Formats: sequence, structure tokens, C-alpha cells
Amino acid sequence: MDKQKFAFGKTNFILLAIGMAIVILGFVLMSGPSSTETAFEPDIFSTRRIKVAPAICFLGFISMIYAVLHKSETKNTDGVA
Repeated sequence: MDKQKFAFGKTNFILLAIGMAIVILGFVLMSGPSSTETAFEPDIFSTRRIKVAPAICFLGFISMIYAVLHKSETKNTDGVA
């Protein structure tokens, strides 16, 4: 029975999952209390929410692009080069 050929290998899926986890971590770091009409929350301008979290999301998206472009090593089983 032949194995089904997928566009991505196991390594690609692992790298995609890691990239997605990094992006989710960035969005979690961006979350926090919000300001209302009656109360101002100064935490919306914190370094974590303005600089660190978007940088982590950006790195996550870059790693996901790398995971898509990464060429998986396929073993040639049919004997043709």
C-alpha cells in the first residue's frame, strides 16, 4: 500500500505548530484590561502590550512562513533519481 503524498512533511507541520503557538503567546501578551468611558486604564500603553507582544507575534508569523517554505527531505523509494 502506497503512502499518500502530502505537500508538507512532518517537520513542516511541527514548525507550523510552533509558529502558531508563538503567535498565540503574542496575542495573549497583548491582552489585558481595557479602558472604559468612566475609568482610564494606563496599562494599555505598557511596554509589554505596545512593543514586546507585537514583536513576538511578528517572529511567530516569520517562523510560520519559514515552515511553509522549508523543503522537507523526502526519501526516494521508487529508485528513480
